Amino acid sequence: MAADTSSGGGLSQLETHYQTFITEQDFAEIAGAGLNFVRIPLPYWAIEVRSGEPFLPKTSWTYFLKAIQWARKYGLRINLDFHALPGSQNGWNHSGKFGSINVLYGPMGIANAQRSLDYIRIIAEFISQPEYKDVVVIFGITNEPQGTPIGQDALSRYYMQAYNNVREASGIGEGNGPFISYHDGFLGLSQWAGFLPNADRIALDNHPYLCFQGQSSDPMSSYAQTPCTAWGGMMNTSMSAFGFTTAGEFSNAVTDCGLYVNGVGVGTRYEGTYTPGTWPVVGSCTPWTDWQNWNSTMISDIHQFALASMDALQNWFFWTWKIGNSSTSGVVESPQWSYQLGLQNGWMPQDPRFASGTCANQGAWSPPLQAWQTGGAGAGQIPASVTASYTWPPAQISNAGAVSLLPSYTPTGTVATLPPPTFTYSSGSSGKTATAGDGWQNPSDTASGMVGIASCSYLNPWIGTAAPPSPLCSSGAAARAVPESLITPFPRQL
Repeated sequence: MAADTSSGGGLSQLETHYQTFITEQDFAEIAGAGLNFVRIPLPYWAIEVRSGEPFLPKTSWTYFLKAIQWARKYGLRINLDFHALPGSQNGWNHSGKFGSINVLYGPMGIANAQRSLDYIRIIAEFISQPEYKDVVVIFGITNEPQGTPIGQDALSRYYMQAYNNVREASGIGEGNGPFISYHDGFLGLSQWAGFLPNADRIALDNHPYLCFQGQSSDPMSSYAQTPCTAWGGMMNTSMSAFGFTTAGEFSNAVTDCGLYVNGVGVGTRYEGTYTPGTWPVVGSCTPWTDWQNWNSTMISDIHQFALASMDALQNWFFWTWKIGNSSTSGVVESPQWSYQLGLQNGWMPQDPRFASGTCANQGAWSPPLQAWQTGGAGAGQIPASVTASYTWPPAQISNAGAVSLLPSYTPTGTVATLPPPTFTYSSGSSGKTATAGDGWQNPSDTASGMVGIASCSYLNPWIGTAAPPSPLCSSGAAARAVPESLITPFPRQL
């Protein structure tokens, strides 16, 4: 997009999208639909970009501030999801760039993780301020990291350090900053049972989709109870074995049909056109996307699937509220991904509370969560033996080897502070500015930011598989930026 020099091209197209796609009207409709949360993805370039990175810097932050205002106005809470990390945590287009994994993986994996942890800290400082902490109440610290190639050990150490960064900003205990949400890395909820006992307000995030697995020509009616049997028990078990567990994404799709569902120009598994790989043709996608011609049976069957999904998942976020019209056909071409379209046409419930009981008795979890899991007694008292097993950084990362031999940053830079909005109001004959915070909750959090060492060499953050620079640094360089593994002190108690 940055290279689009045509009239109306360039990155300014993104701001036009921000201005027009999701507006205050959408927040009003979300509240009117009986929903109480919005999950909002935020990229690292909301904070900054570095030399040569082709993203629109800081603009999305301006619109996130609007989202906070609208959420407050309509009684909604926000799950803020750090969605796109430098280098990409999963190699998918929604991480910023389609291609390779470069966080905790590959030769730039540790450097990109260091930057990401800085950005997590910067976001946490902002949203933990008293002006925002009761609106932005969940912070998903990394969306969909690819846990299998990265490895659970490295991911766990990163999660531990992210926890420390957030709680250093917020403090410990109920009312101090957000729940910290960890994606399961596609390793499965059960792999995180017992992770970080006594951690203060952590959550586990799972994205249960049926559509990206093997494709089937079975009718929509055959999926009426599938969410109950596939997901209900899994979520109930995790609520006991881990604690607060959410489905950060799900949709009504049971096939991968739909415009750009898999990405631009990669086809669908259902029609046998998906790349890479060879996929058998199951059928035509038209019956799954031609929603204007769905009959009452199809609409009822999707409605049933939605109810079963909501009941089975319990704490859920639908992906997504809204799908734009195709610039070619003028209509939505991925209908099972649009909550708004479903409300307008009868396949989403007018009140999500109607879902209660759809799955009947599926071994429901019995509340409450333990006190420490919600910021009460014992919160933040992670056993020393646990923190000792998750020291940062890891000694090695996948597809790269020893961290000491890889490019890394040093904590000598200036840390960015996210700007608050400006509000003015009249007082007598003069205008005054309302307090909206200064962007930084904990004035004692004074560590410098991670930046490059002038005498060392670095690769493109999205380099993929490559050998690290040799030599990494000139002979006169100071000690390497990667410190010895250490146990980060507990954040302060408030």
